[in-house]
Amino acid sequence: MVDPSPESPAASPSSLPSSGPSGPSDTDGPDENVQQVEGTGEAPPPASRIETAVICLLSLAIVFLPVLSSLRSLADVLRESTRMPWLTHSLGFVLHKLVPTDLAWASVYVQNITVWVGFLGALLAVAGGKHLGLSTTGFMRRGPLRSVLEGFCSVVFVLVTLVLTYAAARMVAVARANGDNDLLPGGVHKWLVQLIIPVVFGLMAPRAAWRALDPNAAGGHGSAEAAAHIELSPRRKKLRWILCGGIFALAVAMFAIGFAHDNSERLQGLVGRVDKLVGLVKWLGIISTGVGFFLGLPVFVVMAGLAMTMFFSSGTPIAALPLETLRLVANPSLPAIPLLTIAGYILASGRSSHRLVRAYKSVLGWIPGGMAVMVVIVCAVFTTFTGASGVTILALGGLVYPMLVRDGYPKGFSLGMVTAAGSLGLLFPPSLPVILYSVAASSPGSVAPVAVDQLFIGGFLPGLSLVLLVSLYGMYQGHKAGAPRQKLEWKEARAAMWDAKWDIVVPVVVMGSFLSGIATIVESAAIGAAYALIIELTVFRTMKPTKDLPAALLNAASLVGAVVVLLGVALGLTNYLVEAEVPTKLVEWVQAHIHSRWVFLLVLNIGLLILGSVLEIYSAIVVLVPLVAPLGVAFEVNPVHLGVIFLANLELGFLCPPMGLNLFLSATRFHKPLPYLYREALPFLAIMTVGVLFITYVPGVTLWLLHALGKG
Repeated sequence: MVDPSPESPAASPSSLPSSGPSGPSDTDGPDENVQQVEGTGEAPPPASRIETAVICLLSLAIVFLPVLSSLRSLADVLRESTRMPWLTHSLGFVLHKLVPTDLAWASVYVQNITVWVGFLGALLAVAGGKHLGLSTTGFMRRGPLRSVLEGFCSVVFVLVTLVLTYAAARMVAVARANGDNDLLPGGVHKWLVQLIIPVVFGLMAPRAAWRALDPNAAGGHGSAEAAAHIELSPRRKKLRWILCGGIFALAVAMFAIGFAHDNSERLQGLVGRVDKLVGLVKWLGIISTGVGFFLGLPVFVVMAGLAMTMFFSSGTPIAALPLETLRLVANPSLPAIPLLTIAGYILASGRSSHRLVRAYKSVLGWIPGGMAVMVVIVCAVFTTFTGASGVTILALGGLVYPMLVRDGYPKGFSLGMVTAAGSLGLLFPPSLPVILYSVAASSPGSVAPVAVDQLFIGGFLPGLSLVLLVSLYGMYQGHKAGAPRQKLEWKEARAAMWDAKWDIVVPVVVMGSFLSGIATIVESAAIGAAYALIIELTVFRTMKPTKDLPAALLNAASLVGAVVVLLGVALGLTNYLVEAEVPTKLVEWVQAHIHSRWVFLLVLNIGLLILGSVLEIYSAIVVLVPLVAPLGVAFEVNPVHLGVIFLANLELGFLCPPMGLNLFLSATRFHKPLPYLYREALPFLAIMTVGVLFITYVPGVTLWLLHALGKG
């Protein structure tokens, strides 16, 4: 079965093993001798040398092409500047000579390369088991029942990806027929770029089967069976090759049928036989994907299977689903997703967290509860680049938890603090979920579009409020526990801040270039990624270019792939819901039963909290925003305020039992039972709930800064 790996920052809640019979049973709290996690705390997904080389080259291309474009814009600004004309004009002249004149093609290729990076990363995510899903079977003991359930999920995965191969091949065939009229700059046919979609879907099927038949990959992570290497017998190895070879042959056949469908009456007749089984296909699709979701089928497979079932039953060609993926390419903010992910992984791999911890500890250690405040701030800063995807807990958990315990904080509180702080930076720039919300809210036909800069400005004070509330609780616990307060040593503070100066200014570099108008959000994200790359390779030299950098890029690609393929199929499902007028009917129903804006906001908070604890944040944003936005308009809620409420509730959902992502990540990181995590995270859940209600019912917290800066 294709289960997310617990080491992955993108791993979904129940992909992570609980500490049951096969894990530690101690309930006194995490072991204070937990080893520190180096870098991101995860190994890169398995990849061939060709895959590694291609992904690394494409990733670096989408980093440096936007940087060149922004340098070109900077050159023009400097040459027109009237301040210090000799210096600015000289710099502008140098940049003008160094940077190519015509870069109009760069943004187009960056957007299309993003699709390649995303889908190749999605293929890596299959091999590494990093696609987002519940993976409920991971809680079960090994035995016949678990094997049957995992086998069922694997069969559904293979069948859905085979059908996706056919649908995507049909889409490419249509694009190829119009190829002469649809060219990229330089005369490259668009259909050649789009070809990656059916190819990857086709390769996913045998790769998923290969992983499912590997006892070492499919075993529960952290269990004894996962730790011991299990050798397959020669007979099983042979059967594995035969089965995966057969699935590969089926994938090739589905590609061929889809590609040649419109030019072959025989193939059209063959497919037409399936069209007569509408009722059977509809119920099989709904039941199999529904059951698969609760058993741990990756969310993108569930959404794709459900969307294709709905399209098929309504008489719409299923090629409409992969066609929705190409709508992503048209969104100018799309490349910011891989760029910020790359920046986050590079910073994590370069031990940026260690430098930030030392810096903030030296400055904040003198106040009551200073260690707890330091943990909150460092985690929030780190999460802004890792997108609340779990890297914060995995990379910082082993570093800051022992520090809290050594200072006398209770073990349970310390664990709850690390768990809660892992999502606190979600509203701060340049957080990936904020950008993704803007993308989802500003899609064609949206009733409440929101600009990225508006969300970042509007979310700053609400995000600061949540950080402040958790910090105050940490200060109270520090005072109660008698935690020592270190003397403010100016020499150490200056040295620590100086050592971390390059890390501290990363958000300033990204958002400064964006808000100043020098760069677009994509160019700013690229500047941030290039900046992180340069400081880690040349200033700190904490990354080895031939070892650590490829590993970081592969990890980033697998997370980007899990997100991009999920976005693509989620857009398809959302498109069906819009065509079926589900948002309109939902608005009518809500208006008929709820007549107060305040009651609506309370119901919205409760609903988003529940859904946020079940769905991972990326699919929640793409699927729910088109449904929630019309409701906000109906009840006259400011779109920016609605977006901040939406994201704050999802941030809270990370701590909400039974399936909050941070709870599972901490359970895995510290080898503790989930009930123990529920208990220790409860005070933080209550505190952050108060903060979310404050954000919800005091809109001025969101809108004041917007109006003050003239962005409202």
